[in-house]
Amino acid sequence: MKRKILHLPLLFILGACTTQLTPPPSLYFGTFPPEVISRFSLDQRILVEDAWKELRKGNGSKAEKYLTKLGIENPFYYTGLGYIYMLYSDYQQAELSFKAALHSHANLVTAREGLAQLYQKTGKTDLAFSELRNILRDNPDNTWAAENYEMLMTQKTQETLSEARTFIKQGYIENSRKAFLKTLYYSPKSPEAHMGLAEIYLEEGKKENALVHLKTMAALEPRNIEVLYLYANTLYETNKDAESLEVFEKIADISPGDKNVEQKINTLKNRLGIFDLPSQYDTIPTTSAITKEQMSAVLAIKLKDHLDVQNSNPPIITDVATSWAQKYILQMTSLGLMEVYPNHTFQPKRTVTRVEMAEILLRIITYLEEKGYTFIQQIPPQRIVIEDVSPDNLYYQPIKKILSYDIMSLSQDKKFHPNFHITGQEAIQLIDIISALIK
Repeated sequence: MKRKILHLPLLFILGACTTQLTPPPSLYFGTFPPEVISRFSLDQRILVEDAWKELRKGNGSKAEKYLTKLGIENPFYYTGLGYIYMLYSDYQQAELSFKAALHSHANLVTAREGLAQLYQKTGKTDLAFSELRNILRDNPDNTWAAENYEMLMTQKTQETLSEARTFIKQGYIENSRKAFLKTLYYSPKSPEAHMGLAEIYLEEGKKENALVHLKTMAALEPRNIEVLYLYANTLYETNKDAESLEVFEKIADISPGDKNVEQKINTLKNRLGIFDLPSQYDTIPTTSAITKEQMSAVLAIKLKDHLDVQNSNPPIITDVATSWAQKYILQMTSLGLMEVYPNHTFQPKRTVTRVEMAEILLRIITYLEEKGYTFIQQIPPQRIVIEDVSPDNLYYQPIKKILSYDIMSLSQDKKFHPNFHITGQEAIQLIDIISALIK
């Protein structure tokens, strides 16, 4: 099926004088795209070159004669016609001609160059900018289009930013928003436009919208502390913890020592369950007898998602100031999971026995039950017989109860061995059992 071609009469020829016209200095006739001209016969190439030679001289009537010989099927016929109308300032017919050329040959750069110039001359800068952008999309090395694109981009960016500033001063927020958005049409990387929009959206409480522009700002100005802090804080307020932490850590790298930033980093790490574990923690799995300070660290880290350490009230302890696990000790003692002695000591280096482990596990179960978790006894208590702990022993009931949950167990000879030490690996396994029961 043949594509319909728009036929345009050369109305201007009827009244045109034979005097040669000089084209405006800004009129650009371009070069012939190799991928198009290479398909022409020698005669067609000569006709196109002769037509363009006359166009550059401003001689529309002679150019039209060569175009007529080319025929309307030739991609340069309507393009050349458009330039002839441009010479005679008949912009309406010129636009129709260029569009007719693009209707048949959508990517013909010579026609787009003509349209871009036409729109610039008629004040349709948005359309001119769009055509220039299309040219550069397909022909990034087109220097003419690049120069005009940059010039128009700079001009319109300045104009729209000026409008936005004026509207803000006048209190017309919606108009300033539209002006900033128009700026981004011309300059997608305009820092002022992105920051202006971010501030408008933040003022309106539209933090998700603000984040779009703050993210771009952070990429455009990666060492701007003010921008990074606003971006990080907005991420923090919208519970985007991982992203917020990343930006706050970047701020800390650029400008170390900011207490507010350090506090936010610590808060976010706690939210995300990220701990900067001391090197001493790595030795726990291989220790032959776990200490109380090590046990505190295991509880704090293994049960972090189930413990309310933010609202805890640490007791007075006199001997943990130099312990590597001081933070964990204070957390666990404030929750009542680890014991402080009546003389306000904790004895962090003291090793944990099996009977003390049973007490710790029972405290954990009691704490979690108060938070709504349920633990079911697996072994009826009346069936449990402990050969080495008598019923009148102070620790008999705690041991029997923890055995009933099947968390700790007796040896084959039904002994509990209450005074045996707990290894680091055993302690970790017992807390893992608790964690598995409450999932």
